[in-house]
Amino acid sequence: MSGIFASTETIATFVANICEMSGVNVLIIGSGGREHAMAWKLSQSPKLGKLFILPGNPGTAQLGENIPLNVLDFDGIRTVVIEKAINLVVIGPEEPLVKGLYDFLKGDAGLRNVLVVGPAKEGAALEGSKNFAKAFMKRHGIPTANYGAFTREEYGEAVKFLKTLEPPCVLKADGLAAGKGVVIQPSYEDACTSLEEFFNGKFGDAGNVVVIEEFLRGVELSVFVITDGKSYVVLPEAKDYKRVGVGDTGPNTGGMGAVSPVPFATPEFMMKVENTVIKPTINGLSSEGIPYCGIIFFGLMNVGGNPYVVEYNVRLGDPETEVVLPRIESDLLELLMLCAAGKMSESKLTVSPQIATTVILASGGYPGSYAKGKAISGMETISNAIIFHAGTTSSGSLTLTAGGRVLACTGIGDSMEDALASSYSAANAITFESKYFRSDIGLDVYPNS
Repeated sequence: MSGIFASTETIATFVANICEMSGVNVLIIGSGGREHAMAWKLSQSPKLGKLFILPGNPGTAQLGENIPLNVLDFDGIRTVVIEKAINLVVIGPEEPLVKGLYDFLKGDAGLRNVLVVGPAKEGAALEGSKNFAKAFMKRHGIPTANYGAFTREEYGEAVKFLKTLEPPCVLKADGLAAGKGVVIQPSYEDACTSLEEFFNGKFGDAGNVVVIEEFLRGVELSVFVITDGKSYVVLPEAKDYKRVGVGDTGPNTGGMGAVSPVPFATPEFMMKVENTVIKPTINGLSSEGIPYCGIIFFGLMNVGGNPYVVEYNVRLGDPETEVVLPRIESDLLELLMLCAAGKMSESKLTVSPQIATTVILASGGYPGSYAKGKAISGMETISNAIIFHAGTTSSGSLTLTAGGRVLACTGIGDSMEDALASSYSAANAITFESKYFRSDIGLDVYPNS
């Protein structure tokens, strides 16, 4: 069966033939390491026809055709979907989801036969508003930290709430802040200072409402599911490293590395995750009439052997994607099509027992100010790791830095030691001015590596 819809073909016919399809044209929305990893994995599918990435990066350009448009140019995206005969749209980043790209595409009669992976705007509020997410968890009995949410006008009440918490204190911008809107302060006084910074515009409109939480002591874990709102599959778990400095020091970043699997994510622990977190979340969305098609990320804290939700994301995490997708042996394109078609119950997931690690090469100064446009060299010498582009651009034959997180060096091995050796070998071989990376990724959960 062709991946190009005939004018008379219905979505039902398409759904019935998913497993036999070939020539499926796919459009990935996004430009980071997550999208490069998705393109890398989808390009391995025998069902794939043509692959397009909007806007993409120099890494995705090696796997498909980049489309130089902004991810918020909804009208432009619609034109691309039509002109390129796209069958499946996969929305990578959070901002177009929160701003309603799924709704825009699915609400267009001319795109009725196009499948879209990514939640509607209502479901995307799980990430778009931390206040909404916390209230949702509370309504459905999902374990999470005690919290309060406050506006600028409620500054006095926020300060009073801070006094009730045992330091350290966690402050979160309610809206999207590019993964940087979370601050952990060691004292009440420092927390009050941060609160003022939030309300004075440190994170723009995202900080108009501030969520203040008690600090959970434990080990973090990232769990992802693909769901059509009814059924789901649990992807390989991962652990990422948010702090910029060795030993989990310094400010939060978008993520400095990740490992998968995670030793403490035993079958017993994961059963708790399913029963107390995943199922109540899916059932809660359904009971509230919120349709959901796509990825749910559960940022968890293992507190004394019990999972607590730190946050939801409504898409794959970055850099976790760079260790999760390499461990999936199943056809990711088929999984995503089944999800978008509401047929997740028919899916099967096979996961490699191998270990994957990724080390982020960052620009010096990140997550603060940093220089761009630095020439990158050494990537062509890498043979024992996968290099995913996170923040790069090209100029002629040169690849240049264009973001705070520049490259992800992913190693795969039968042991954590082997995987880390591949990641760090690549991290050391690649060079650009003011390159920085953490030297301790994975060592807290695999101390003998």
